[in-house]
Amino acid sequence: MAETSDQESKTEEPTEKKVRDALEQGKIPVSREASLFASIAALMVILSFLIGQGVQQLMPTLRSFLDDPDGFPLHTGADAQNLLTVVGLDALRFLVPLVVILAVFGLAASLLQNAPNLVLDRIMPDLSRISPVSGWNRIFGAQGLVEFGKSIFKLVSVTSVVCFVLRSSEARAFEAMYTDPVALPEMILTIAMRIVSAICIATIVLVAIDLAWARFHWRRELRMTRQEIKDEHKQAEGDPLIKARLRSLARDRSRQRMIASVPRATLVIANPTHFAIALRYDRDENPAPLVVAKGMDVIALKIREVAEQSKIPVIENKALARALYEAVQVDQVIPAEFFRPVAEIIYFLQSKQAPRPAKVQ
Repeated sequence: MAETSDQESKTEEPTEKKVRDALEQGKIPVSREASLFASIAALMVILSFLIGQGVQQLMPTLRSFLDDPDGFPLHTGADAQNLLTVVGLDALRFLVPLVVILAVFGLAASLLQNAPNLVLDRIMPDLSRISPVSGWNRIFGAQGLVEFGKSIFKLVSVTSVVCFVLRSSEARAFEAMYTDPVALPEMILTIAMRIVSAICIATIVLVAIDLAWARFHWRRELRMTRQEIKDEHKQAEGDPLIKARLRSLARDRSRQRMIASVPRATLVIANPTHFAIALRYDRDENPAPLVVAKGMDVIALKIREVAEQSKIPVIENKALARALYEAVQVDQVIPAEFFRPVAEIIYFLQSKQAPRPAKVQ
C-alpha cells in the first residue's frame, strides 16, 4: 500500500536531469521482445541463405562417416586427434557463420533501442535481486502481469501460426511419402522457412506494442513528486535563501567600495535627500566627468555625509540629480547630454575657488 500511494503521488513528468541520471545509471527502457524478434529474424536469414550451403559443405564428411566408417583409423591417439581436427574444422565452418549472424542481430536489437553505456553498478551483486519478497512483487506486480500477458500472446500467436502453416502444408507432407528421399530436406527447409517467416511477421506486432510499453513504463517509473522537483531545483540552482544572502553580501561590499571612492570625487550633485551622484573630473584621467558613486535615500545621505566630511562641494539640483541617477552607471563617464549642465557647475566651482587678482595701485 505504501508503494502504491508513493507511486500515485508522483504526478509530475521527469526532468531532464532525472532522465539523464537514469541513463547514466543504466536504467534504460528495454524491450525483451525485440531481442526475440532479432533471433527469429536471424534464424530466417540463416535458413534462407546459409543453411543450404552449409549443409552441402558438411555432407562430404557425413557421407564418409556413413559410407566408410572403417576409413578413419583409430589405432593411436594421433589418429583420434586427426579425426577430431577434421570433424571440428568442418563443424566450425558450419557453425561460425550461424553464431555470427545470431550475435549481430542480437547486438543490433540492443544498440538500436539504446546507445551503449558501460555501468559497473548494474553488474555488482545486489541482494534484492535474489530476495523472495522482491521476486514475488516482480512476478505478481504490474510488470509481472504485463509479462504474463505477453507470454500468453506469444503462445497463442505462435501456436496459431504453426497450425496454419502445417495445415496448409498437409498435402505436401502426404506427398513426401511417395517422393524421392533426396528431396525431403529441401521440402522440410521450405516448410521451416514458412513457419519462421510467419512467426516473424506475427512477432512484429508484439515488438511494436512492447517497445511502446517499455518507453511508457520507463517514463512512468521516473515520474517525480512536486517536492522532488523543488529539491532538484534547489540543488541545481542553489538554495534561494543562500543565494539571496550572497547577493546581499555582494551588494554590501559594492556599496562599501563605492562609499570609499567618494573622497576622490570632485563634486556631488544631490536632490536634497533622495538622490546623490558623486562625479570626478580630471582632464588627465578622462575626457568627461566619471561617476564614482551614486545612491538613493539612505545611500544618498551617506554619500553626502562622506562628501561633507571630505570637504567636497555638494550641489543641490533636483532635476539634474534625478536625471543623472537614472541615466548613469558607476565607473562610467556621464552621457553626452549631461556635458553642458555638469560643465557649467564645474566651471562655477572652479571660478569660485580661483584666487582673485590683486588690485593695481
